[in-house]
Amino acid sequence: MEISIFFARFLGSLFISLGLLSIGAGFLGRVIKYTEDRTITVSTGYITFLIGLVTVILHNIWVADWRIAITILGWITLFKGVTKIGFPDHVNKQAQKFKSQQNLWAVVILLLGAVLFWMSFYY
Repeated sequence: MEISIFFARFLGSLFISLGLLSIGAGFLGRVIKYTEDRTITVSTGYITFLIGLVTVILHNIWVADWRIAITILGWITLFKGVTKIGFPDHVNKQAQKFKSQQNLWAVVILLLGAVLFWMSFYY
């Protein structure tokens, strides 16, 4: 359970920060713009891949409670990293679809972070 609490606090804090930065400073819009540069996309893909791989190796827990959210996020992160490394042009096309809904996704990220962070103290 300790690893679940660590990942919930880590990912919760990360998502809260990214959500607030996206709402207040337009961070998500800048990230979308950066996907136009294949070098940045591939470079961040390696980081994304490593974070996903560490999460999957340390927290591949398939149970019917809140911890499954961390496992699913780990697998999504791993696949996102592979996609960014192997298909950077596809990533750019997908990112462009989110341009018009930046604030909505910023709120979703913020709320997901708040739920994960809260769960880390509740359990």
